[in-house]
Amino acid sequence: MTSSGMNMMSKIIFYEDRNFQGRSYECMSDCSDMSSYMSRCHSCRVERGCFMVYDRTNFMGNQYFMRRGEYADYMSMMGMSDCIRSCRMIPMHRGSFRMRIYERENFQGQMYEMMEDCENIMDRYRMSNFMSCNVMEGHWLMYEQPHFRGRMMYMRPGEYRSFMNMGFGNMSLTAAGRKDLRYLSFTQRGWSSRSLKELPRAVSVSCRGWEVFPCRAPVLQRS
Repeated sequence: MTSSGMNMMSKIIFYEDRNFQGRSYECMSDCSDMSSYMSRCHSCRVERGCFMVYDRTNFMGNQYFMRRGEYADYMSMMGMSDCIRSCRMIPMHRGSFRMRIYERENFQGQMYEMMEDCENIMDRYRMSNFMSCNVMEGHWLMYEQPHFRGRMMYMRPGEYRSFMNMGFGNMSLTAAGRKDLRYLSFTQRGWSSRSLKELPRAVSVSCRGWEVFPCRAPVLQRS
């Protein structure tokens, strides 16, 4: 089956109440505002594929990665303080991965090209900061702390001229990974990254690439 066919099979079901109770809403693609379908959401079930969910509309606010599985009370499981307000389907990617990272906004300052996961970007590249990037190939997750920890940010192919203008002014990126998906982390000290060929049972994960979506605990691979 082609990647596009696999992407069409992605499916997540949201429920108003915990333990999959109340009204439900099925989603197989991006949804920028769930309030059009339900006033609240306290549990969900990912039947196929992977999704990023957001606690604000229009794919803003805190982001959380969800792979296939049941989330009977995701707010407690994931430490979320608010309900899911929007979601984005993560497409499967089997090609190469390439991203250029820049020290300053608008692709200024030191530039490094990444094609592999990195546990701590700041330390590896001796960067003092990381404020913009250009994702040329593949899908990536960025993390707030080294070693794929902390808050995350999903990045599709495209130009990201200013993390501050994107609403991440109080975050410093420190780790990066490909989504085959790859995952990234951020802090004031540095980034990290790695490839996702095995996804964790725990909901919080680090940056790397996505390729397949089994429900297995990941092994941290050093580059």
